[in-house]
Amino acid sequence: MTMLTALTDPAAALTAARDLVPVFAARADEHDRAGVFPAADFADLRDAGLLGLMVPPRLGGPGASFAEYAEVAMALAAGNGATALVFNMHASVTGAMAQTPDDVARALGVPESYFDARDRVLAAARDGALYAVAMSERGAGSRLSALTTSYRRTADGFHLTGAKAFVSGAGFADAYLVAARAAETAEPKVSHFLVPAGPGVTVEETWDSLGMRATGSQDVHLDVSVPPDALLGGIEGLTLLLAQAMPQWLVASYAAVYVGVAQAAVDAAAAHANGRNLAALPALRARIGRADAAVAAARLAVLEAARRVDRAPGDPETNRWVWRAKLLAGETAATVAASMLEAAGTSATRRGHPLERLFRDARCGSLQPATSDVCADWLGVAALGGDPNTETTVPRW
Repeated sequence: MTMLTALTDPAAALTAARDLVPVFAARADEHDRAGVFPAADFADLRDAGLLGLMVPPRLGGPGASFAEYAEVAMALAAGNGATALVFNMHASVTGAMAQTPDDVARALGVPESYFDARDRVLAAARDGALYAVAMSERGAGSRLSALTTSYRRTADGFHLTGAKAFVSGAGFADAYLVAARAAETAEPKVSHFLVPAGPGVTVEETWDSLGMRATGSQDVHLDVSVPPDALLGGIEGLTLLLAQAMPQWLVASYAAVYVGVAQAAVDAAAAHANGRNLAALPALRARIGRADAAVAAARLAVLEAARRVDRAPGDPETNRWVWRAKLLAGETAATVAASMLEAAGTSATRRGHPLERLFRDARCGSLQPATSDVCADWLGVAALGGDPNTETTVPRW
């Protein structure tokens, strides 16, 4: 059995991520063609200790900040965007738990038993456990208020029933962060549960997508009982509140991945141009120059949002930057990848060329929740002086 690397420094984690980029890139086409989960990539991430990136130093982890996570995610996406996207889901579970201060958690009313349960989850990540997010549903998307997956209290904890779609890493995760609504209430009381893989959790292989084909985002069916400490936070109904108050792990964490995909498209176009002796063409150079500037701007926006999250999570201006980052990253990735494919020419559209895969992966950025239209509407309401969390005919979450 391979010994896991004990990462205790975020800088070492970033170096480890960058070292894996060429390895992931060499496998990316194979994983994409077959539409299979990149198990070898995650074995490498586990061995490198990167699944424990967000684990705090008191539990033996690097204790990465949101900005340090973003740098790692951008680096990994340069190798394989699908791998980075699944890593993002795992980090959003561990990061949200690790970065909620104890005093804030207590102010929300969590019981003292929550802290031991949280630390067990984080320690398992340090030791190589992989977590997936089971939030979206067919017909509801990522809108938490529209979920049909339900839970009810039992004598021994809770019972969850329902079906989830687009669960990245399904079948390979050790546990799933499941969003569900209380069955016995008319108003949406939405809670999160960490549900272990095993009996009562069934994966249906449905994933055959345009882009991000290697995320293994299958459907997951739930008919499962869990103990009381599976309820994240230890109290019901926190999910919608946190999605509005501190949306970074539901919104901006995706942004880092798509900036990395956009940068990979620029790099692939430059390699293609140099390899085909096309670098003397002014039109091609101009396209690559514009793409370079656009990716640099998106990267700065994501890092600005991340730094604000680290300094003042939940601050109204922080949240505006969170939504800006997701909008800019998604639209930049799609625009840049399309331009780089056009600059490279017809030969780059063949299956197996990196730009063909990157074009498809980048196109998914605007579709990841929150979609670009939702982000733009949220920002428009805020710019007009309104409350973007309440001034909407359809709930954003």
